[in-house]
Amino acid sequence: MLGGPGPAASVNQVAPDGLLVLAQGHWPAGRSDELPGLPGFIVSSFSPLVAEAARRCLSQFFGAPPVDLAKGERIAVVLVSPTGDIATAAAVAAAVDQGRRVPPMLFYQSNLNAVVGFVTARWGLAGPVVCVCPSGDPLTDARDCASLVVADGDADAVLVVIASQGHAPGTADQADAFLAGPPSWARA
Repeated sequence: MLGGPGPAASVNQVAPDGLLVLAQGHWPAGRSDELPGLPGFIVSSFSPLVAEAARRCLSQFFGAPPVDLAKGERIAVVLVSPTGDIATAAAVAAAVDQGRRVPPMLFYQSNLNAVVGFVTARWGLAGPVVCVCPSGDPLTDARDCASLVVADGDADAVLVVIASQGHAPGTADQADAFLAGPPSWARA
């Protein structure tokens, strides 16, 4: 795992102060887990990876999209990635190096907010969006960002996705997602 919640971690260890982890989603869940494609995103597995981890997490708590309007308006999204979208960056760089035309879709998806926009539109999440590339531990950065968004009063809950593309030999794509919200949501 990325240092995210992981199935074996205590959920209280990953929730920002004052919040509970209400749901978790992981990709891959097993060796045979296949990443579904994502319409409008090409070449790279990064955006499908983020969307699938978010889907698994949100559907565990809310069922099918979209979420209830009153809750959706108060859910922020924090995307943390130590690698970013390596495959899209490499595809753009290769096209430029070879003097080829860069496919316009790659400009769109090279912004990590693009996949977060897909997730928020599909699920009806209207809180703030934060995308960061951590300099240290991804989970620590994720918790800090989530805590700040809630402390600012801009959200009651936060969907956190920590995603990394495998880029070195022996590494693989992986993502952890968790929904941290107020204790009152757990009782609802």
